[in-house]
Amino acid sequence: MTSKGGQIKEAFVWIWLPGETEPHVAGRIERVGERYVFNYGASYLERENAIPIYEPELPLRRGRIEPIADLKMASCIRDGSPDAWGRRVIINRLVGAKAAEAKVRDITELAYLLESGSDRIGALDFQESATEYVPRLKSEASYEELLEAAERIEKGVPLTPALDQALNHGTSIGGARPKALIDRGDRKLIAKFSSSTDLYSVVKAEFIAMRLAAACGLNVAPVSLIGAAGKDVLLIERFDRIKTNSGWQRKAMVSALTMLGLDEMMARYASYEVLAEIIRHHFTNPKETLRDLYGRICFNILCGNTDDHARNHAAFWDGKMLTMTPAYDICPQGRAGGEATQAMLIKGDNRLSGLSTCLAAAGDFLLTADEAIEIIKGQISTIAGEWDAICEIAGLSPTDKSLFAGRQFLNPYCVEGLGNDHVELIQHFERARTHLTA
Repeated sequence: MTSKGGQIKEAFVWIWLPGETEPHVAGRIERVGERYVFNYGASYLERENAIPIYEPELPLRRGRIEPIADLKMASCIRDGSPDAWGRRVIINRLVGAKAAEAKVRDITELAYLLESGSDRIGALDFQESATEYVPRLKSEASYEELLEAAERIEKGVPLTPALDQALNHGTSIGGARPKALIDRGDRKLIAKFSSSTDLYSVVKAEFIAMRLAAACGLNVAPVSLIGAAGKDVLLIERFDRIKTNSGWQRKAMVSALTMLGLDEMMARYASYEVLAEIIRHHFTNPKETLRDLYGRICFNILCGNTDDHARNHAAFWDGKMLTMTPAYDICPQGRAGGEATQAMLIKGDNRLSGLSTCLAAAGDFLLTADEAIEIIKGQISTIAGEWDAICEIAGLSPTDKSLFAGRQFLNPYCVEGLGNDHVELIQHFERARTHLTA
């Protein structure tokens, strides 16, 4: 299997077109040296309802399409490939969790595309055949079984065949934490599990942040919290699927990293300022979208989520225009205090996790200073007002509640850099923080 992973030279890209429940082969991706080139299939180009996988990178035309700029693979294709957690599961299966680095490097990007689950985020899947679509089937498993499988992966222990099939279903999801895809008939969910390395209740922190973000009026994926085998499991409703009488439709998506024309090696250059410019010109409802994205930036700072990298933002793609997806992966990071930075640049080369940075960027989101302050004050009031009730729903222990309050949520660094012009905002923040920490 290792040699196969290194020898794969091509894969066929299948796509679910808008409103359809069955996929069509769109084209072929081929490894040429260290890069991956793409060709649309002639039959796909002849379809009246064909859409580009993503116009800026892969416009509908004949012939080979090279990755743009310094990319090795079109980023809209790479969006469908597994990230850290999914790769760990695949590495465990192909070469063993403790395999030498050389063997891991033998697994090419095409192998990751072909070895990961078929029910991946978005509207793409990858196959060895251009004529026959064979999904990599999932295996129904209980939350307890999925937790056991996740723990085995973390420990580097091989999975049983049944657990391997169950966990493989979620290998195509992004992110670094243990997770799986859940199909409950008329609902499709992402399950995130506690990790053996967690120093605090990371799953509950994300639940609280997502619920608070929704209470603040942000467009956020619905979440719920359950217990299994004595551990917390966060369930996130999938927003890239539509249930119809004839089956499931899939909604095409691209990450902000793709919209910005970047890959993982360039992610440090990802900028909200540039993303705002793209929204103004290429999104449906640009003014409403800009206000919501601005609110997400402010909320990330107020809740301590510094992991707001460009794959943690995405948009639906209908073949012509983009529409921002609900927010996801709002997860406060472990923090002791002091200076913090966001994963994406906010204004110019400034990524400091402070409200002063947000206020400096307000104009990029077509907001006045007063409108920006109104958004921030509203979020601060909501966090304080909903804090106790949402913590109670989460069943948060007093220890974790005191750990989160005033540290991850409403950390004092938020208001550093605000001057005399914003005394009222600082006082408003301090009153809310006092309520949380009381």
